[in-house]
Amino acid sequence: MGNSMIEHLRQDMECEGLLECFYGLKPLDREVFGVLVDAVDPLTVDEVAEAVDRERSTAYRSVRRLHDAGFVEQDQVNYDSGSYYHVYSPTPAEEVADDLQRTLNDWYAEMGQLIAEFERKYEDAATTSPAEP
Repeated sequence: MGNSMIEHLRQDMECEGLLECFYGLKPLDREVFGVLVDAVDPLTVDEVAEAVDRERSTAYRSVRRLHDAGFVEQDQVNYDSGSYYHVYSPTPAEEVADDLQRTLNDWYAEMGQLIAEFERKYEDAATTSPAEP
């Protein structure tokens, strides 16, 4: 993937590529998300780690990135003894899509302001620079 905005816009982007671009997710995060989407029930980090054949700590970091980005929901399951554990499931696609749309709208508005500032700055510079002989 290229570094400039033009390169990003010119490439063919898959849905998952969009998620990586917006949120900086890694290939493992895509794999973990796929495991959670395909699961019948919410999974523990240990179950995710086993499914992606990674260490628990690696799977946990990936689940946390997905959770922090809003793609995964965390629920607490309580034991009668008072202890608990967490399980993870994908956030409904509609909620993720709504968040993506809000983020895109905010970005678009911000880019519009930057473009307007750019135009004003260089338009002012062109009108105030001395004319060439």
